[in-house]
Amino acid sequence: MLIVTSNEIPGHRIDAVFGEVMGLTVRSRDIGSQMLAGFRSLGGGELPEMTKALYESRQEVMARMVNEAQQRGANAIVAMRFDTSEMGTNWTEVCAYGTAVYVLPLGEGEPGATGQSIYLTKSAAQQPAQPAQPQQSAQQQFTQPQQPAQPQQFTPPTPPAQSHQF
Repeated sequence: MLIVTSNEIPGHRIDAVFGEVMGLTVRSRDIGSQMLAGFRSLGGGELPEMTKALYESRQEVMARMVNEAQQRGANAIVAMRFDTSEMGTNWTEVCAYGTAVYVLPLGEGEPGATGQSIYLTKSAAQQPAQPAQPQQSAQQQFTQPQQPAQPQQFTPPTPPAQSHQF
């Protein structure tokens, strides 16, 4: 999944927009880590316990956002942002959000094509068709390197059947 903070992806055409996607978590601070960080803050410098907690929170919300985008049929997220806020004295909310889209790399000779998009279209054209692979979880896809996307026309996903229970 390609994730960018810009509104467009150089060398790619947005073929479909699925709307806003997000990942959210609310974390409470561990009292031991909070006390240790409080003592460390007296001397100044980085608070590794808090840095680790924030890093893990951001990874978690990114994975949740990617999962939501994949469920909608997106292969990229544009205008991605993080937002954090304090809730009470010991809770922190971390949110990642952006716009889920389906993008196609532009080929050689197309206006706006980049070296990367030309490479993606050429390598996709040279690869033999591969059988369908089992889906990876959003966390695995977020942390593992991705194969270049194969250019193709967008086909909207079929929405899952929903049962309403009252």
